[in-house]
Amino acid sequence: MRASRFFISTLKEAPSDAEIVSHKLMMRAGMIKRLGSGIYTYMPLGLRVIRKVEAIVREEMNKAGAIELLMPLVQPAELWQETGRWDKMGPELMRVKDRHGRDFAIQPTSEEVITDVVRSEIKSYRQLPLNFYHIQTKFRDERRPRFGLMRGREFTMKDAYSFDRDVAGMQVSYQAMFDAYVKIFTRFGLQFRAVAADNGAIGGTGSHEFHVIASTGEDALVYCPTSDYAANMEAAEALPLLVGRAAAAEALAKTATPGKTKCESVAEFLGLPLARTVKSIALTVEKESEGEVTKENWLLLLRGDHELNEVKVSKVAGLSNFRFASEAEILEAYGSVPGYLGPVATKQPVNVVADRTVANMADFVCGANEEGFHYTGVNWGRDLQEPVVADLRNVVEGDASPDGKGVLAIERGIEVGHVFQLGTAYSAAMNATYLDEKGQPAPLQMGCYGIGVTRILGAAIEQNFDDKGIVWPDAIAPFELVLCPMGYDRSELVKLETDRLYAELQAAGVDVIVDDRGLRPGAMFADWELVGVPHRVVIGERGLKEGNLEYQGRRDAEATAVPAAEMVSFITGKLGTPGK
Repeated sequence: MRASRFFISTLKEAPSDAEIVSHKLMMRAGMIKRLGSGIYTYMPLGLRVIRKVEAIVREEMNKAGAIELLMPLVQPAELWQETGRWDKMGPELMRVKDRHGRDFAIQPTSEEVITDVVRSEIKSYRQLPLNFYHIQTKFRDERRPRFGLMRGREFTMKDAYSFDRDVAGMQVSYQAMFDAYVKIFTRFGLQFRAVAADNGAIGGTGSHEFHVIASTGEDALVYCPTSDYAANMEAAEALPLLVGRAAAAEALAKTATPGKTKCESVAEFLGLPLARTVKSIALTVEKESEGEVTKENWLLLLRGDHELNEVKVSKVAGLSNFRFASEAEILEAYGSVPGYLGPVATKQPVNVVADRTVANMADFVCGANEEGFHYTGVNWGRDLQEPVVADLRNVVEGDASPDGKGVLAIERGIEVGHVFQLGTAYSAAMNATYLDEKGQPAPLQMGCYGIGVTRILGAAIEQNFDDKGIVWPDAIAPFELVLCPMGYDRSELVKLETDRLYAELQAAGVDVIVDDRGLRPGAMFADWELVGVPHRVVIGERGLKEGNLEYQGRRDAEATAVPAAEMVSFITGKLGTPGK
């Protein structure tokens, strides 16, 4: 490729609406162009990266036994109504009508469509297992699209769907996809971590997320450096910080705490450690029976220095559809304004759920359900009935690892892949069955496996950049190597050597571009450092007279002189990394 015949359009400054590093650098490097809110045109440089990502994904999916097909972007509403997701998905699901007034969805995912395909094609256990995948445009009508390709409305995903006879078969398919994902992200050249996760809106029984490690990542990843334990914050188990409960040593006392509505201010006012306080979080659950709606009051208790994990709360029996109580509901149930709530002597009956650590606390401080007052010396059994105990909190760095093999650490990550064990969540709803060995119908066991193809670009940049621009890993760079001739249009010696080297590199399979635009060296180098091409060779008359060319890696502080006759083997050696 010659730069004079390619389209390169770099900017000195990022547009004002670009918020994070990857968005700014992709706009400046001319890789994407904004068309509308959360919608981008992939410009030639950006599209080259996308195609390289797709190629690696395809190779590894094919090796793992998955079969490629292509499902429609526009899907009939009837399929989504079968699973109930037409209503459950909410406004993120883009709904349209055709000229006949029929409802359609612009797909954010394809579980319904692939299940419909398989239920009409698969009849016997002899046809299983199966795994289909496609790489297709998706659309999710994000409330607040931001961060460029990291959280856009239109994006490209690879999604795969496995179909098996039983749970054991599904788990084999799941492991095959998990292993394929490890190979894919390793080939990308990115630092990543696979963590146990919650299935969320997709449904099913188990899942793992794949995260690119980046300090700017939105997600907190929990792991044990001395074991294999890893989970995202939503799924990470928090063990009790107290081994057992001490005997009561204080009497229950109502203490004035005027204006102290936060645990931190209460602890400071009373001269106690924050870890002696308990925060109370009021929830409401609405239930409908025979057309009548009733409300249940729930109170969650966490230690004052801990944070609530809402995903864990939704797993507690009876709280799958919880919401936070309104101030009016709090006044009615507790007889107090927020900030002074507690489990002792509530105005109305309340279901109390204590975090594991709180369940082992003694002589703790909590609200007295009266404005301006807290109780001190509160103890289970004596002052309160024993609570329902559950894991309600986010883990913190230094907590004991659930596997008992060390302590937990936390780092930031960007989710770029997710694998799910769906089970029969979709096949049962859509009556997707096969005939087993006895000729009896049985529901298909499904798995679901996604990779955010275009999101990989943003995540890779968030992990690999400096003050000059992007630093692409070799495998997904728009070009592996750029040749920068000094005076290509003025020096016959430089032109001949550049053309010779270019031809030999192409013959060796190197993805190379020659910058023959006639730019000054500073402007030329700045462009390619911004774009992030990982390897650069400079061809100049002075060096050629000495028989040398200059090589510089994108992360190298200085250039290295390499004999011109050895440059091809030098470059292929540099690029000869696993996975190339």
